[in-house]
Amino acid sequence: MPAGIYLDHNATTPVDPHVRTAMLPYLEELFGNASSVEHAHGHVAGQAVDRARQQVADAIGARPNEILFTSGCTEANNIALLGVARAHPDKRHIVTSAIEHPAVLEPCRALGREGWRITVLRVDEAGRIDLDALVSSLSDDTALVSIMAANNEVGTRQPVAEIGALCAERDILFHSDAAQVGAYGLLDVERDNVHLASLSAHKAYGPKGIGALYIRSRRPRVRVAPIVFGGGQERGLRPGTLNTPAIVGMGEAMALAARHGRDDAERLAGMIARMRSRFEAGIAGILFNGDPKQRIANNLSVSIPGVEPLALIRRLREEVSFSASSACATEKIETSPVLLAMFGDTARARGAFRISPGRFTTEDQMVRATELIIAEAGRLAGHAPSVAATA
Repeated sequence: MPAGIYLDHNATTPVDPHVRTAMLPYLEELFGNASSVEHAHGHVAGQAVDRARQQVADAIGARPNEILFTSGCTEANNIALLGVARAHPDKRHIVTSAIEHPAVLEPCRALGREGWRITVLRVDEAGRIDLDALVSSLSDDTALVSIMAANNEVGTRQPVAEIGALCAERDILFHSDAAQVGAYGLLDVERDNVHLASLSAHKAYGPKGIGALYIRSRRPRVRVAPIVFGGGQERGLRPGTLNTPAIVGMGEAMALAARHGRDDAERLAGMIARMRSRFEAGIAGILFNGDPKQRIANNLSVSIPGVEPLALIRRLREEVSFSASSACATEKIETSPVLLAMFGDTARARGAFRISPGRFTTEDQMVRATELIIAEAGRLAGHAPSVAATA
């Protein structure tokens, strides 16, 4: 196991020990197929899936019959977007934003190639959409609005409740990629007028390879057409043998988030605030990205003049793990579309990186990581850090 300090929880989280304990029996002796309910082994697995479905539903204010298990948030987003489009062939317009995850933007582009009209809303320098622009984009032809709850790169939270209210007034379906808020108990689908929501277990201290899609069952009942076909599991919308151990893990992870997420958020917000203060004192010209107030608690996105993020990450890779806000493809580095949408093709966009502590990050680790980043950034920028920063 790497010995360094892990500060990349917006990319993935470690599995909580309580989650691991809950999963273990279903990886060993309780291995039955949850669809084989006619015998004892399958019945036990089926009960475990039902319990997990209830846990996920409770965590977001939903009903268990509204929870569809998927392989992750990417699949949930695809089912939501493509499934709604297929179920509403009379409406050919979808609205989204420029800073969505590729798991939303790519299905939208695919629909665009098939003749759907796609409106991509711009964001301001804080990464927030303009509600007036959203209202202006809506029409009788709009089938769906898809806006993420919080951005994974810069931490900005969108006004989900306000968007939901606008869509509800116009009888337009509202989908939200809620991957980044699942760990903190921030989503209530009834309160926020969300009709479809995508969730990820591994962003909330659960296992990888499992997610869920919330599909509202009444007021309104959301219609989604299947995009994959098979044995009919998950109401025919996500056929395939259920991954019982992972489903159990997701259920436990979401239950923990519902109980402890707000306390986690309060502690992490304090740690981030102290790191930000030390950065301000110790790094000349540092810029902080994302909305300063409407943001998830554990995200700090920064740009440092004269410091190339990947150089900083490589220099510290044995001691601290964090992320550059750029996508690395074969033999080339591309500036993140999120930062380009916020700042254009600028040094600030090209130089952004993200720090994201989590549930098991200690104050001592944050202090040590802060010192290391300040010192190394100073060397890369060609000047020494200030004494105040390392005090």
